[in-house]
Order: sequence, then structure tokens, then C-alpha cells
Amino acid sequence: MSKKYRMFLRLLCLGSMLVALLCAAGVAAADQYSDAAKKWIEEEFQPSTLSKEQQMEEMAWFTKAAEPFRGMEIRVVSETIPTHEYESKVLAKAFEEITGIKVTHDLIQEGDVIEKLQVQMQSGENVFDAYVNDSDLIGTHFRYGNAVALTDWMEGEGKDVTLPTLDLDDFMGISFTTAPDGKIYQLPDQQFANLYWFRYDWFQKPELKKQFKEIYGYELGVPVNWSAYEDIAEFFTKHVKEIDGVAIYGHMDYGKKAPDLGWRFTDAWLSMAGAGDKGLPNGLPVDEWGIRVEDCHPVGSSVERGGAANGPAAKYALRKYMEWLRMYAPPGALGMDFYQSLPSLAQGNVAQQIFWYTAFTASVVEEGIPVVNEDGTPKWRMAPSPHGPYWEEGQKLGYQDCGSWTLLKSTPVDRRKAAWLYAQFCVAKTTSLKKTHVGLTPIRDSDIRHESFTERAPKLGGLVEFYRSPARVSWTPTGTNVPDYPKLAQLWWQNIGEAVAGEVTVDTAMDNLAAEQDRILERLERANVLAVCGPKLNEPRDPEYWYNQPGAPKAKLENEKPQGQTVDYDELIQAWREGKTK
Repeated sequence: MSKKYRMFLRLLCLGSMLVALLCAAGVAAADQYSDAAKKWIEEEFQPSTLSKEQQMEEMAWFTKAAEPFRGMEIRVVSETIPTHEYESKVLAKAFEEITGIKVTHDLIQEGDVIEKLQVQMQSGENVFDAYVNDSDLIGTHFRYGNAVALTDWMEGEGKDVTLPTLDLDDFMGISFTTAPDGKIYQLPDQQFANLYWFRYDWFQKPELKKQFKEIYGYELGVPVNWSAYEDIAEFFTKHVKEIDGVAIYGHMDYGKKAPDLGWRFTDAWLSMAGAGDKGLPNGLPVDEWGIRVEDCHPVGSSVERGGAANGPAAKYALRKYMEWLRMYAPPGALGMDFYQSLPSLAQGNVAQQIFWYTAFTASVVEEGIPVVNEDGTPKWRMAPSPHGPYWEEGQKLGYQDCGSWTLLKSTPVDRRKAAWLYAQFCVAKTTSLKKTHVGLTPIRDSDIRHESFTERAPKLGGLVEFYRSPARVSWTPTGTNVPDYPKLAQLWWQNIGEAVAGEVTVDTAMDNLAAEQDRILERLERANVLAVCGPKLNEPRDPEYWYNQPGAPKAKLENEKPQGQTVDYDELIQAWREGKTK
């Protein structure tokens, strides 16, 4: 055998060994990710609407799609609620083990999320690779052109990293994240409604029911209107006063001058009073912020320009907010912010709250706390929030938060793709049902209808029945009338805060708010910075002109406290179970 031939054989053998080693490494890597997926499916991602075989197929897709980004580290951000804590602590780790992409999922307060988002939009620098921010910003994302239109992304540049089993029609909040151009700009990650919360056990006491009827002339039950809510607040605070030796109160809220005070109002407080127009998901032409639009162009907030931010209904809403807070809430509520007020209901000394975020259901179902029975069933229930005297049939009934994944064009495409994979992982059918059980913020219709929630429903105080009911469509986020959420939202807490603190009158606060909103709309119009549907302000007119037009703004009612109306809770919940809206 010649020397050259022996050398050729050696090289051939070495090459074969290298190929074998590479193949073995590839098989080992594939096994590593497959084994990780199997472990997470067996140990964590149960229950699921998918079979375990279907879950493995979905996870195998993630492993394959992530190959070009393996070893990459990405950063995403969301507000701090239990659902996102689960994502940050559990899903991010699972995603890394199944895909090889490391995720740092930061948790900060909602106001800070919006600030970071605003910085990236204005600077063009990549602060985070993806954001979970409220769909309240849909009007902003649609108009400015900084956010990726996910409809285009999923059909184009991001098609290779878009989950085949994503099933957009299964998302209950997809209409909230769809702009007037018909495109989806955000992917729902969690959602929760602001519903009425009350002590069902107290409302069922025969002696209290009798006493209430003797005083007010109608049955103690779930209030249909604000008149009844006010009567019930007065009843428990002024007449019942204490139960089982504990001082009780008929109302709970917070009043500290802070950004979250503004959300208390932009989260549909004015529309619950009846300030806006009919229409779902939002009033048209006037929405719950009091902003009028014409052909998608904002034309004004003040009554003089056809808006309703300082109309009689808006001023009535603020006045009632302040009266109830001072007269019927526990001591200290006036100085609390949103986060400080959260534990209050679990302490067991509050009879009702006019709107309470269902995202915090988990905090009032813990065994051993005063509002939970020994068998684990709640002493409380949730129901539709009552509406004010200006409200009309066909208007939205309340607010529904829809925290949604948002991609910005300033994020490099490879990082955007990796972040999009993680976003989908957090809402995929493999993971979504378990996440819903942890955070109780359902996004998929298939999840809330799963048998596991049928079994759990008796311990969740009406949450399951609400989300299975067609009534859920009447609770919606801020809509597309708001052209710049970050700029406009800060006006609310500052002006409302001045009124609550007694620095200005209710009339002055709402007049100032409307005027300041108009000034921002005017600046946006002059700057011409919006890509589409920018403001085109109406010329001011005599308010009487607008009051004489159909819909909002609405003229002052002679009687802002009509007869109180209530409904029996058990009849209401049965209607929901039967698929009725109310």
C-alpha cells in the first residue's frame, strides 16, 4: 500500500469520525431540547387544552424555529402582576431550556413600562426587545407607525417564526388590539375586567335585607345603578356599622395623587357614569376619555369642540368619586395609591367596591383569610358594575385590561424574531391554560371553557361565569380615539388629583383637563408627527349647540339620583350560565 493511499485513508477516517461526532452532537442537542420539553409538559404545563402529544409537537416547533437564535440573550418587560411574575420566573426558564434562547423578563410598575416604551419610540434606541403594554395604546401604535403591524409581520418578515397553532380567533381580546386599518398591532397576553365586588354573605343575611328594605324601599342586591350603589354604601357605613365586632365600610377606593389615580378614571369611569356615546368596543364618535373623532381624526375633548371630558356627566362622575371616598371608605383610603389599596378587600371590613380588577382574584381566594370560607369557597362575589344616570343601553359597561405583546420597529430584526418566539411561547396552547390558572387573567376562549375551570368555578366568585358569558364584550379597554396615550394619560392624574386633594373645584378640574387635552391634540396637529389619522380640531362653539345634538356631550339631568335598582345575584349568575348578557 502506497504512502499516499495510507494518508488518504487516514484523512477519510478522520473525516468520518468528525462527521460522526457532529452528528452525535446534533442528536444530543435535539434530545436535550426534546427532553426539556417533555419534562416541562409533564411537570408544569398541565392542564392544557392540547393532548401531551400535541404539546410535544408545539414545543418541537419552538425548538426548531429557535435554531438561528440559539445562545442569544433578549430582554422583555411588563408590569408587575401575578401573571407576569409567572412568566418571568417560570416560562422564561422553560423557554430557555426548550429553545436555547435566554430571556430576562423584567417586572416594573405600569407607569414605568409606558415610560420605557416612550423612550424607545422617541429615541429609536432598542431599550427592550418586546413589551407587554396595555392595548390602551392601540391608538398610539396605529397612528405613530413605530410599532410593528403584527398582521404584516406574521405574513411577511416574521412568517418563519410565527407559530402555526397560534389560533388568533381563540383570543378573546383580539378586537381590542386591532386598529381601524384592520390590522393587529398587539398580541393579547393577559386580560382582566373591572367588575363590581361585594360581600355575598352579608347581602344574604335576612336581618340586613329586611333593614335595608325598611330604610330604602327596595331589595338589597347587586346594584344596577349608581343610586343603589350609593344607598348600599351609606347603609353599611352609617347604619350597619359593624359585623362580628369589626367596624365595616360600604365602599373602597383610593385617592393619592399618583399616576394610578388617573387610570382609575381613564379605565372607563366616565363611561360608567354615561359620559360617552353608544358603541362597542368604544363609544363613537365620543369615547370614554371624552374625545370626539370624525373619520378617525380626533377633533376635541372639550364640550366647546364636541367632546365630553368636561360635560355634566364627567363632572358628576368626579363628584361622586370624591363624595364616596370621603363618606364611605375606610380611614386612610384617601391617601392610598392603587398598590396600597389592593390588600384592603382581603381584610374583610368592606361591603363592596364599585369596580375592582379581576386580576387580583388570586389575592382574595387564599385559604385562611377573612373573606374565604373554611371550605375554600369565597364569601364574596363579582358582578357587573352599576352605571350612572347618563348611561344608555348600548354603551360599554366597564373597562377590561388587555396587556399585550408589542414589537417596535427600532428593535433589530433578529432580536425581534427571538422576542416574538418568547411572546408566542407565553400564550401558546401548551402553556396558556396553566398560566390562566395561576394568574386568573384568561386570554383564550378555549381555556376558560376547559373542564378544569368548570371544576374551579365555585371558588372564583363568578369569574368563570363572566368570561363564558356574551356579556364580556361590554367591558373594553381604551380605544382608538386616543392618539397619544403616554402624553394624554399624565394629564388625568394631575388634574383629578388636584380636585381630590381639595386644591380646585370639580368644575375647574374637568375644565382644565379638557383644555389641556385639546392643547396636546392641537400640538400634535401642528407638528404633523402622526403617520395616519392625526388630530383636526373643531373650532369652538357654544356648548348648547352640542348639547342639542344626539349623543354626547349630554346636557345636565335635572335628577342625577333616580330610584335605586338592584338585581338578585343568583338570578344574574344563572342568566350568565344560560348565555344571556344580563
